[in-house]
Amino acid sequence: MDRLAGQISASHGRLHPAVEPFARHEIDVGDGHILYAEECGNPQGRPVLVLHGGPGGGCSPYMRRFFDPAHYRVVLFDQRGCGRSRPTASVRANTTAHLIDDIALIRARLGIDRWLLFGGSWGATLALAYAQAHPDHVTGLVLRGVFLGMRSELDWFYGGGAARFFPDLWERFQEPIPPSERQDMIGAYHRRLFDDDLGRQARFAQPWLMWENALAGLQSQAAGHAPADYARAFARLENHYFSNGCFLSEGQLLRDRGRIEHLPAIIVQGRYDMVCPPVSAHRLAQGWDRAELRLVPASGHALSEPRITAELAAVMDGIRDEDRSRRAPR
Repeated sequence: MDRLAGQISASHGRLHPAVEPFARHEIDVGDGHILYAEECGNPQGRPVLVLHGGPGGGCSPYMRRFFDPAHYRVVLFDQRGCGRSRPTASVRANTTAHLIDDIALIRARLGIDRWLLFGGSWGATLALAYAQAHPDHVTGLVLRGVFLGMRSELDWFYGGGAARFFPDLWERFQEPIPPSERQDMIGAYHRRLFDDDLGRQARFAQPWLMWENALAGLQSQAAGHAPADYARAFARLENHYFSNGCFLSEGQLLRDRGRIEHLPAIIVQGRYDMVCPPVSAHRLAQGWDRAELRLVPASGHALSEPRITAELAAVMDGIRDEDRSRRAPR
């Protein structure tokens, strides 16, 4: 779950200047998938991995700007089937376990021992899953708009919960689906997004994407059509993962939290997030002594929400300052 990257605003004036990658990579991870990855900032800096949302959202240049390029070595990559990775919109050999293995391969390929994880929405889900699988290679987590991949969260967004606040937009989301199928919107869209007719896939990708985009910001507004290739990849991948419970056992990320409770975590959560309501972030943080939950007022889900942007930028600058303070001579 995450907002269309192309709709993210250019700047809120609190971010670091735009930078270009100092290295770009195409990494063959097997199963016919070639991943795009890039590195930005300081090649000798503190490593941080950026995990985008969706699934299927891909990375954008905007995401580089949360990190001081003099301090951080920032690694971004497009997950299987989306962004600049190939083949686009492919769900073949595309599960959470595959993505965890991809992250491990990228880390080894780049010669990084341990890194900080920075992820929002589905990126937070993947950050938690990877950290629980490989805690020895993680220094900490910075999470935004927590999504735990649970049935209750999917029921909220696709089963009528959020529709209570946005009945007009929900009606638009339901409109392409016959009334007899509307009791299972994920399943109904799945049958169409995975139809053999590519044109039909494209037609149903747009309303799937527009429902989420319209609710991502605090000031809800109807979103325009996205580029067809982007919409198809986003909708197919997201639907594929949601149809399969995100390839996690129910409650897995909460159950296995003990594997990462020794790690520090900062959770930035919009108080009025309608895509991933704050209850998930609260449940994740409760009892985790090294986790700090920051509920951001007057904010929704999107990375581009002004107060969310400012809080995440402040978090990363704060970690930078702590690093510098520890290294300073006394």
